[in-house]
Amino acid sequence: MSEVFGNSVRVRFKDCDAAGIVFFPRYFEMLNDLVEDWFRDALGWSFADMHGAGQAGVPTAALSTRFVAPSRLGELLTRELRVTQVGRSSFSLQVRFVGPAGDLRVEIAQRLVCVDTGHLASRALPPEVRSAMERFLTPDAPTPTPAPVRPSGAQCGIG
Repeated sequence: MSEVFGNSVRVRFKDCDAAGIVFFPRYFEMLNDLVEDWFRDALGWSFADMHGAGQAGVPTAALSTRFVAPSRLGELLTRELRVTQVGRSSFSLQVRFVGPAGDLRVEIAQRLVCVDTGHLASRALPPEVRSAMERFLTPDAPTPTPAPVRPSGAQCGIG
């Protein structure tokens, strides 16, 4: 059975908009924090080492997000990270933000690529990092499917 990496994050005032719910770009900051924690705590390759002596980075190449329900100021969210694919230089993640009652709030599919920061070209993942990633490999993890967009502004009180 594959492992799930996760931790919790409290929704802070800085994360919220005027309605008191998480302003959507803040989820991407929380996502990046989780990925950075995962690299340090589970893969043994901190961003400090990666970007310093390692002369590498893992920029995002693709991102798909489904916002299921709002998160409010003060709530404690659980973040769950699973690996859905590991290649030579790229890897794909599925991340879920879950509310205090276990309800899904946000689901993200992210593809990252290991690059040489000096040449900005892809490079192979270090073998020990790739091996550590495979512990979290869940190839059948669901990928978020965006909800259909309604052309009318009625759902926002317009028109």
